Amino acid sequence: MRFSGKIVALLMIVSLIVGASGSYAALSFFGPEGHDGQKKIVKVDSSSPSGEVKKVRAIHDLIEKNYFKKVDEDKLYDGAIQGMIKALDDPFSTYMDPKTAKDFNQSLSSSFQGIGAEVRMVNNVVSIVAPIKGSPAEKAGLKPHDQIVTIDGKSTKGLSLYKAVNKIKGKKGTVVKLGVNRPGVTHTLTFEIKRGDIPLRTVKSKVIKEDNKQIGYINITSFNANTDKEFNTELKKVEDKGIDGLIIDVRGNPGGYLQAVESIAGQFITKDKPIVQIEDRNGKKERYFSSLEEKKPYPIAALIDNGSASAAEILSAALNEAGGYPLIGTKSFGKGTVQQGIEMSDNSELKLTTFKWLTPDGNWIHKKGIKPTVKVKQPDYFYTTPITLDKGKVLGYDHTGTKIANAQKMLKGLGLNPGRVDGYYGEQTVKAVRAFQETNDLHVTGSINKKTAGKLQTGVIQAVDNPKNDLQLKAAIKTLEKEMKS
Repeated sequence: MRFSGKIVALLMIVSLIVGASGSYAALSFFGPEGHDGQKKIVKVDSSSPSGEVKKVRAIHDLIEKNYFKKVDEDKLYDGAIQGMIKALDDPFSTYMDPKTAKDFNQSLSSSFQGIGAEVRMVNNVVSIVAPIKGSPAEKAGLKPHDQIVTIDGKSTKGLSLYKAVNKIKGKKGTVVKLGVNRPGVTHTLTFEIKRGDIPLRTVKSKVIKEDNKQIGYINITSFNANTDKEFNTELKKVEDKGIDGLIIDVRGNPGGYLQAVESIAGQFITKDKPIVQIEDRNGKKERYFSSLEEKKPYPIAALIDNGSASAAEILSAALNEAGGYPLIGTKSFGKGTVQQGIEMSDNSELKLTTFKWLTPDGNWIHKKGIKPTVKVKQPDYFYTTPITLDKGKVLGYDHTGTKIANAQKMLKGLGLNPGRVDGYYGEQTVKAVRAFQETNDLHVTGSINKKTAGKLQTGVIQAVDNPKNDLQLKAAIKTLEKEMKS
């Protein structure tokens, strides 16, 4: 059994509401409510499902006829649907109007323009699951679990997830300004992100030479409709070069289509254990097996972090529990549910959580994440945030604050010694800033202005992108080397 990714269907409740006629034999009206507060009584038998549907329609008609100003009928029904979804208390179940559904499906199946970040609703706040690797969002410094509280200066409070997404997305070259609350940071961070093309390509590969060994490296940024085909191409490329080991990197991968995971995992997991187990509301399990007889002739390791979610976690769990391969990095995001897209006749779409998925050993990782077998955290400067300063504002000697602590971690990561990283701007930090300014053709003051802050951020991005600074990748290589020797 394979999931089709989208089920074309009509939900019965929606069909009944939209298709109901305008006459009600079961309703009796006792006159309109007057200014004296006299109640209008509407009799509806809500003891059966059809009665509940009639009640919804009755409320719709009362609002449409008696509300003090004219209302849009479509908005009323959309509101009713959104209310039902909200009652589920599930951030991954959502309803999308036709335009939003089209945009969402485009983001899964082709290139699009925007900032490149997977988001979800957490406690009614738009939150980052993970920025897509190489995207404007990642380069700007957005991190998993960041909460977007403003878009272009306007609060996101009350916005649906997809209305917020539509405000963030836009034409290439335009800028969106996001106000972000980050766990552990006391003030709201500001990100000015230039929108760009978010590429279709989701898989990249290379061969790393280490101690006369050839190690294949394949990075999967997300799982869209073509990811399994891309993976097959890249795997063949590295295998044709005679690799001695393979690293599969799903760090920062927010997930995507389940079918792509099944296809990729099937190349490494033998038929002895399931790749994944899907469980319905009644506890009935469907297990998915590969037909592979033997493992690959080389050792394999996977890289994960707290941005590895959903489909990326399915692959990671399969490699570890069914394949016996090590996971290197930090604990994953923790999304253990499966959604199906149900398309309505008007091209709107319900994305509904229909199953939970379990690892090959039957574990449910929802809200827990997957723990790595080899825990490795990146250097502190990998987790720094951009230093936002208003024009004319500077950070200097004897100042304190989280922005200064951030700058100190950046300086330390760039090979300069700020003396301390606790947010106090001492003499040693002044010397480190002066040294940085001298080597970057900046006005040497020892204080941090907007221009110096921008250069620091650029330097950190370049350092993060340099594989030599990737402690998790280094640990994966060492892990494979041990496997090769044994």
